[in-house]
Amino acid sequence: MARLGSGPRDVVKAVFLIMLLIALPLTGVIMAGKPIDQYLDFPPHTRYVEHPPFSRHTFIILGLVTALSLVPLIVRVVTSRVTAHGNVGRAKAYPWWGGVGGALTAVSWWLSWTRFDWFTSYQASTFTPLWLGYILFVNAWTYTRTGGCMMLGQPRMFLWLFPVSAVFWWSFEYLNRFVQNWYYVGAQPLTSLDYFMQATVPFSTVLPAVLSTRELLSTFPRLSAGMDRLPAFHVRHLHMAGWGVFILACAGLMSLGIWPNYAFPLVWLAPLGLITSLQMVTGDETIFSATPQGDWRSLWWAALAAVVCGICWELWNYKSLAHWEYAIPFVHEYKIFEMPILGYAGYLPFGLECLAVTKFLFPDHDREG
Repeated sequence: MARLGSGPRDVVKAVFLIMLLIALPLTGVIMAGKPIDQYLDFPPHTRYVEHPPFSRHTFIILGLVTALSLVPLIVRVVTSRVTAHGNVGRAKAYPWWGGVGGALTAVSWWLSWTRFDWFTSYQASTFTPLWLGYILFVNAWTYTRTGGCMMLGQPRMFLWLFPVSAVFWWSFEYLNRFVQNWYYVGAQPLTSLDYFMQATVPFSTVLPAVLSTRELLSTFPRLSAGMDRLPAFHVRHLHMAGWGVFILACAGLMSLGIWPNYAFPLVWLAPLGLITSLQMVTGDETIFSATPQGDWRSLWWAALAAVVCGICWELWNYKSLAHWEYAIPFVHEYKIFEMPILGYAGYLPFGLECLAVTKFLFPDHDREG
C-alpha cells in the first residue's frame, strides 16, 4: 500500500513548495510595479491582463516546436515491436460498479448539455458526478484487464488523491490569476464561500481521473512500444543540477507576474521544475528516475493520460451551462471545442505534474505499478 509522505521532513518540503508558489508570482507583480490587490480578489472578477492578438508566425513556430518534439516519439511507438507486456494481469469480468460509473457519466453529460427548466438549479453542478462516473468506469476497465486497479489495490492513496487534487488544482487557479488564460462563465454570482465550496468539489476529481487513466493506458503495451528503449538520459552532479532547476523554476514563477503574455507556458512547467528540483536536492526519487536506463514509459503514460482527460474535459465543458473559456496570447485560433489547438500541448507537462505531485506525496506509488 502506498504510504503518504507525512514525516516532518516531507511536511516542511510541502509547506515550502506552497509558500514559493504563492509568493514568487506576487514578487514578480511587485517588481513590475503593478497593483497587487487585483491579484488577490476572490472570487476573481476583473479581467486585467490584456492579451495580444493572434500571430500567425508565432503559431507556426510553436506548432513546429510541438511537432518536432512529439512526432519522433509517436513514430517510435508506431514502428517499434512490443517487447514489454505492460501492467497486464489476469482478466476479470467487467464489474457492476463500472457500469454504474458509465451510466452516471452518460446521464450527467446529457443533463449538462440540455436546458430543462426543472433542472436549472442543478445545471452548474453536473461536472462532479460526470467525472466520478468516469473514474469508476476507468478503474473498472483496468480491473477487467488486469484483475486489479488503483481504487481497489491502493484505496488509502486513492481516497487521499481527492483532497490533494483540490489543493493541487487550486494552485493552478491561483497561478492563472497572473496570466488569465482561462475564465469561467455561465454560473450565477456567488459569495466567496459558495465559490470556494462549489469549485473545490469538482477540482477534487482531477488527480484521480488522470492517475486512473494513466493506470489504464499502462495495460496497453502497444501504446508505449519502444518507450522503454530510448537513449539513456544521465544527469551528472545531480545535487548541483537540482539547484539549477530550482533557480530556473523560481525565476519562471516570478516572470508570470512580470511578463504574463510571454511567460504563460510556465504555468505548466515551473511547478514541475520546482517539485523535481526539491527532490533532486534532497536526494529523493523523481518521476525521471528511470530515464538513465532509457525507460520513459511512466512519463509517456502520464502525458497521454492528461491528453485523454483533457479532450474529455474540453468536450464535456463545450456546451455546459457553467463552463470555462480561454484567452491565450498569440495562438488563440483554430479551436477544438473552447481550446485553441496548440493549447492541448499544455496537457503533456500537466500529466507529468500530476505524476510528480503524486510521487512527491506518495513515494511508493510508482513502485506498485
